[in-house]
Amino acid sequence: MRTSSELKLNRLALAMGCVFAGSIFTAQAQDESQDTQPEAEEAQERIQVLGSRIRSDGLDQAAPVEVILADEAIGQGMVTLGDLLRSSTVAAGANQVTAAASTAFVTAGGTGTETLSLRGLGANRTLVLLNGRRIGPAGTRGQVSAFDLNIMPLAAVEQIEILKDGASSLYGSDAVAGVVNIITKKGDESNFNVNLSQPTESGGETLRVNGTFGRSFDNGSFRLVADYNRANELAMGDRDFFNCAQNYVFDTTTGERADIVDPRTGDYHCNDLPWGHVWIYDYANGITGDSNVLPSRGSKLAQFDYDGNLGQYVPSFNDTANDPFDMRTPEGWYPVSFDKLSDGLTNADHPFQDLESLSPKQEIGTLYGQGEMWLSDDVTLYGEVLLNRRKTTTNGYRQFWTYIYNENFFAGSSLSEGWTGAQWLSPTPITDHSGSEITVDYRRFVIGAEGYIGDWFWDVNVQDSRSDGDYQTKIIYNDSIQDGWFATGSCVGTQTSVRGVDCIDIPWLDPQFLAGNISDDVRNFLFGTETGNTVYKQRTFEGVITGDLFEMPAGVVGAAFGLQYQQDEIVDTPGAETLRANTWGQTSAGITTGKSNTRAVFGELQVPLLADMPFAERLDLTVSARYTDVSSYGSDSTYKAGLNWLVSDGFRVRASQGTSFRSPALYELYLNNQTSFIGQRSIDPCINWGANLADQSITQRLADNCAADGIPEDYTGGAISATVFTGGGAGTLEAETSTARTLGFVYTPDWSDLGVSVDYFEIEIDGEVTLLSAAQIVGQCYNSENFSTEPLCDQFFRNATDLRIEEVRGGYLNIASQINRGIDFNFNYPFSTDFAEFDITYEHTMQLEASSQLFETSVPIDRVGNFGSPEHVGNFRVAMQKDDWTFNWTARYVGAVNNANRRLSGDNITTFYGDEVYLTIDSSPVIYHAFAATKEFRDDGFEVTLGVANAFDKEPPKTSGGVVSRLGNTAFYSQYDWLGRRVFLNLSYTF
Repeated sequence: MRTSSELKLNRLALAMGCVFAGSIFTAQAQDESQDTQPEAEEAQERIQVLGSRIRSDGLDQAAPVEVILADEAIGQGMVTLGDLLRSSTVAAGANQVTAAASTAFVTAGGTGTETLSLRGLGANRTLVLLNGRRIGPAGTRGQVSAFDLNIMPLAAVEQIEILKDGASSLYGSDAVAGVVNIITKKGDESNFNVNLSQPTESGGETLRVNGTFGRSFDNGSFRLVADYNRANELAMGDRDFFNCAQNYVFDTTTGERADIVDPRTGDYHCNDLPWGHVWIYDYANGITGDSNVLPSRGSKLAQFDYDGNLGQYVPSFNDTANDPFDMRTPEGWYPVSFDKLSDGLTNADHPFQDLESLSPKQEIGTLYGQGEMWLSDDVTLYGEVLLNRRKTTTNGYRQFWTYIYNENFFAGSSLSEGWTGAQWLSPTPITDHSGSEITVDYRRFVIGAEGYIGDWFWDVNVQDSRSDGDYQTKIIYNDSIQDGWFATGSCVGTQTSVRGVDCIDIPWLDPQFLAGNISDDVRNFLFGTETGNTVYKQRTFEGVITGDLFEMPAGVVGAAFGLQYQQDEIVDTPGAETLRANTWGQTSAGITTGKSNTRAVFGELQVPLLADMPFAERLDLTVSARYTDVSSYGSDSTYKAGLNWLVSDGFRVRASQGTSFRSPALYELYLNNQTSFIGQRSIDPCINWGANLADQSITQRLADNCAADGIPEDYTGGAISATVFTGGGAGTLEAETSTARTLGFVYTPDWSDLGVSVDYFEIEIDGEVTLLSAAQIVGQCYNSENFSTEPLCDQFFRNATDLRIEEVRGGYLNIASQINRGIDFNFNYPFSTDFAEFDITYEHTMQLEASSQLFETSVPIDRVGNFGSPEHVGNFRVAMQKDDWTFNWTARYVGAVNNANRRLSGDNITTFYGDEVYLTIDSSPVIYHAFAATKEFRDDGFEVTLGVANAFDKEPPKTSGGVVSRLGNTAFYSQYDWLGRRVFLNLSYTF
């Protein structure tokens, strides 16, 4: 039953320009006859709402705030806080860091972490509060800076407020994109809850069990929450659209698929990770002018005939060898990947791939407690305790390789018996020894007091949080491989250079070894595990006092003043082998340590300018300012000014402008030098620049700069990976500065519960701190208009002999700017009929611009309308309540996207093996539907919810490769559902 308190909360939310993330029917047993008069009086008491430090009646909020009720997650099949927050349109318009994304890419906070990026501006520009107070970051490895949403269970949450506007002058430097305030449940209600989610296909199942217990006494109250959440692994092979990456290209004339076909199966070729090959570096052609190692588009590969049928399609090396310099092999080896037919024969879909984690297995346990004690009528003591443990397990697979001479080439090698000719080789086996186990222990304590001195309200509190994470990683010992590069014979009788263990000969050219069937003795010699540890500590002290200064003709001038002290400290200690640079193919790093102290003072005034006048029932001006001093950077000041104009009859206009500044995070300043390796083709734009210019895949400027650097037009690239060095920017980084503007309209007529709000937002960041990849550094160099003086060209160098890129030195730097503009639209209409009560809600965000400019001379790149940044996102919800039943329908809308503007040609037409084809690099709008029904057994305290999410089993959009980030054949962005249709059940008992 919809109660008067819910009605008034809804009106308050609409006055703030926000709507609930679902129906207002929270399915709580309420006495329909209860007296509502005390609640009406209570609504007029002074409260503090997000976006202001001044306590007021809550109905004059000048800032756009969205309120999401945590209970609404149940009716949408959502299990975690991250699920619920990502559904908000203020977040859905940007790609978010999820547990799945953290397994596919390197993400700040490490594997399993889930963060929130409002407006796509980054998680470290979104401030997260718990009950209005800061909550410290959590995660692993050296790039920890944001709150991990895994920490806070939904069972403890009453609602979430999202301030959709910059607010550094009130809350601190990281409130650039906005503020998220998580508000926990209070009161005497106790509850036990079980939640199950079961996809119709295996993988990704979840189980959540939790209980809450709350009680009030004459002089205080407390609440305890215990929560356990288990999410089963979703492996790549669990979904057809992930387990076989195809070209997915189409003939421009017929519209039929034009993919490479594997002639052995007759199906489209799967091209994930090539396995079991020997890469060939051929010198025969340079000696004799001819070679049986066939020219290719890039890779020259030898593949063993595991199934005994390659000879039906291509001749073996031995069949085509004509002179001593041609390549000869033991029987069963064939060339592949030299033309379209042989590309279809290239093994690139190993069974290990199906076992790789997409969404990791996670187990999360949380204990949360809060309490308050009323020391007197004017003073209350309060405290919070939060304990959380997250265990994340991932499985993977990978290649590894060495370099070895043919039996009779250069110095030769007795380990390559049967391989002869003017070549040297790089055998590339595959292994499932890849993955990690992450355990993060998090604890947070808060103690504070609040009360009144006369009519002034004060609040002082101390917050202390600590994240302690171990990350155990499966590694390959570098000294087991690199010690044997270009070895001429057996290593037996020697010891490895770093670990000092007895060396054994690795059967690099054994087909079974290359296929991942590795004997125990070789496995023990090559593989191991190591454990690193990350500790992040944050301590804060804050004091605020707010009250009325004096009265003006239009009302009372309200004020708030405060001070804050914050200390952050990080220590990341990688595993022992990483510290001594003995992990093959992985980043090596030193110990990252950093510490900063932040001191700030702030103030806010709310000045009533007009009241009770024609076309101005009320006009308020709010101004705030903050001075911040950061020990690791320096000091700066920020401001914000806002107008809130109640015109008449529920029509309100609001506008604001404010500045923010964000000092670089600890990891951006102090990240210890990391070393990684990357293939030449991933970073060198000058490879085959002549042919690329001919087919218009590069610009004339890039070709000219490659030529000016002495790179031949037919340069095929270096053989050995480039080394990339990355570190923090202490001493060179400057703070980011930003300006945020909003203009909004709100309509909440007195004659109806209808509420509508429209808000324009604009955020511009200058000097944004970012980490350039090796490919960006090299690419920007060769695309520069001022190539001869381009600073980025000094960040890498080439080998004088073979012109390969040897080293790239990257790091954090300030880029020119980033701009985000758009419009938020919110609509809510609850109404009653003789049949039932209804609530209709729609929220929509239209992005107008999401552009970034790397340097002042760079062309801004606008991502709006691309995958990961759709122009339109929306949520439509309808709820109906009749007696003890509540029915919910939710439709989540992701707008059309197209990445054609990411291609040089600006369209989706390209050539594929000489034929003109078109790429699928766009997607029509996608709508995900969820349906749920809730039955209350009020007399017994039970409640049952049964529903289905992604009811029509929508798959992620299928795309071609290239300018779209994808896994398998599908676009890999957080807006899309990877689990498929799933049934969810929630059982609740309230006592």
